[in-house]
Amino acid sequence: MSALKAPQPTEKTPRTRGVSAMVGITDSPFPYPHPAPPRNPEIYAPSSPHPPLPLVEINSMGQFIDLFRSLRSPRKQHFKSATTGVATKNMRNELNRLVNTVSDPDTRKAFDTEMQSFFYLFTRYLAEKAQSKELDWDRIKSPAAEQIVPYDNLSESTDPSVLNKLAVLKVNGGLGTSMGMTGAKSALEVKDDMTFLDLTVRQIEHLNTTHRVDVPLILMTSFNTHEDTLRIIKKYANQQLRITTFNQSRYPRINKETLMPLPRSATDDKSKWYPPGHGDLYNALMHSGVLDQLLAEGKEYLFVSNSDNLGAVVDQKILQHMIDTNAEFIMEVTDKTKADVKGGTLIDYDGNVQLLEIAQVPSEHTEEFKSVRKFKIFNTNNLWVNLKALKRIMENEGMELEIIVNPKVTEDGVSVIQLETAAGAAIRHFKNAKGINVPRSRFLPVKSCSDLLLIKSDIYSLEHGQLVINPNRMFGTTPVIKLGDHFKKIAQFQKRFKKIPKIIELDHLTVTGDVYFGRNVTLRGTVIVVANEGQRIDIPDGCVLENRLLSGNLTMTEL
Repeated sequence: MSALKAPQPTEKTPRTRGVSAMVGITDSPFPYPHPAPPRNPEIYAPSSPHPPLPLVEINSMGQFIDLFRSLRSPRKQHFKSATTGVATKNMRNELNRLVNTVSDPDTRKAFDTEMQSFFYLFTRYLAEKAQSKELDWDRIKSPAAEQIVPYDNLSESTDPSVLNKLAVLKVNGGLGTSMGMTGAKSALEVKDDMTFLDLTVRQIEHLNTTHRVDVPLILMTSFNTHEDTLRIIKKYANQQLRITTFNQSRYPRINKETLMPLPRSATDDKSKWYPPGHGDLYNALMHSGVLDQLLAEGKEYLFVSNSDNLGAVVDQKILQHMIDTNAEFIMEVTDKTKADVKGGTLIDYDGNVQLLEIAQVPSEHTEEFKSVRKFKIFNTNNLWVNLKALKRIMENEGMELEIIVNPKVTEDGVSVIQLETAAGAAIRHFKNAKGINVPRSRFLPVKSCSDLLLIKSDIYSLEHGQLVINPNRMFGTTPVIKLGDHFKKIAQFQKRFKKIPKIIELDHLTVTGDVYFGRNVTLRGTVIVVANEGQRIDIPDGCVLENRLLSGNLTMTEL
């Protein structure tokens, strides 16, 4: 096995997975996309000691101080470069050793290419760390008016045939571990016994049959969800919809202390690896062959969203605006609330629009970032991408996205880091890119059981797989729901609600402690239920709570 080196962008991953026999459903021929870095990384590995300092005659303390200042920075930079070189060499050797643990030639070649991509990301991380590269906060401004278009300013679309140029991609790599799930999160039943995937399929099938168009569904999975997803989508074989799946990259977690990969072999436990964020989308599309497949089918635009965002449905007005204005990239943003203070936002940086994530913000500016005064909008991760432009960028300059360092601690207490990227960061690579400030209804993610209660409730109904707010709801906003730790996991959530309460007239609900809800419970106004330590509250069948505080001793207080 030759020494690990970065491949050229034209290198292809060997086909290691065949096309599924299921009619209308294809699995990308690549089990993992193995994105090649856009160019060879420059590896600094000093072969000789730093040259000796010249002899300088010093006649005063001032001269000494000036000399010390002039030498301090280069010396410090040299030390960082030297340590970077050592870390790079050690990582390269370890990755070569990992590659050599694979016996099958085709699998080894595919895995080798994937590790080269990771190695390139790692060298970028080290170089940026050595240079202390970070944004100059004083140059960050709120986006200009022309960089963010209000949704209400968009024209109606009159030609549904443009939908034939569209494909829909769902980022489907999440496990839902924060909600106590172990399988693909998109398999969770969220409304009327239908899962996230069921609703997506229903939406796109309705779009295709209503307008007699062909909009395919693309699912980007991770090594955590790929097999699960292939099993689940078999039930859609007879739908009026083509489904293609492909797998994003699998990178080794990095030991924070040693800067070495955690896995000792390519087949090591899943806990030693991680999917490197949805920013991997572009490389994955390119090197899985899916991008070329879409272009060959005449698809020009791709609508990307997270599979757990139930508000992310195809919007013909946005597609038409993209076509009319020749925008190569559109990010849907929406107004920030207190619940969204950590969400990434669009900024103007030296006249260019780009994404700013909280992980990139210096600690002394974190509160300013969370404020709605300067940063009024946040990224919904609903993205519209011109596929021809993406092909041009990937083949020419490549796409370097800002690295997000995600620190984690393993179950056995080892501190590790994951180098990730965000899909929205690609906005700065495209021509005429912009944001569109969309209604909040286009951002309905299910990140917790509190979100799930809202979606399952009578606040929403379904029309062709799309959530529609109940016309009997008197307010345009949805109620605020805060469920305590006893409701954090799906299994507990399901056990504590015999039936989802009626909340059409609810403004605010807070529940903490050991609480159980009976059938046909109605909640109105502001309802707070608090079961103290060692106490349990059972809300009986048919109970109506309106503007009530229910405490652990089962007394009711009118609010």
